[in-house]
Amino acid sequence: MPSEADLELMNLALEQADLAALDGDVPVGCVVVDDQGQVLGRGRNRREIDKDPTAHAELVALREAARTQGTWHLCDATLYVTVEPCPMCAGAIVNARVRRVVYGCDDPKAGAVRSLFTLLGDPRLNHQVEVEPGVLADACADRLRSFFAALRRSGKK
Repeated sequence: MPSEADLELMNLALEQADLAALDGDVPVGCVVVDDQGQVLGRGRNRREIDKDPTAHAELVALREAARTQGTWHLCDATLYVTVEPCPMCAGAIVNARVRRVVYGCDDPKAGAVRSLFTLLGDPRLNHQVEVEPGVLADACADRLRSFFAALRRSGKK
């Protein structure tokens, strides 16, 4: 059962997802917080607006959090993201030494936490991450379903 803080912070990530959708990008949002719950970084998918294939919500938020902290070592941080991280983002999370990841819905096509791969818990890597899946999963998945349904109706992509 997620805590009140987890729900509140996932709602902040959902706000970022909504901003991504307004920019025409896949609605994925992320926030990184310290062990006191203070927001260190916010991110949303910016691939379309930045024309950057690496501009995933998690990477945007991790970069901002590292700048805020003055170090790439985010050992006491928790990352909240609306969708299960992909392999690229999971790798960045491990490299940043994030302590905990809370995510919304699974990603059966690209998820690297438990759907396709289990990178955050792989004992062969130099860091493992505590994971809390399924927080506000329905709200997170609904945004994705609505976005892609509208995209199909418009005939784009």
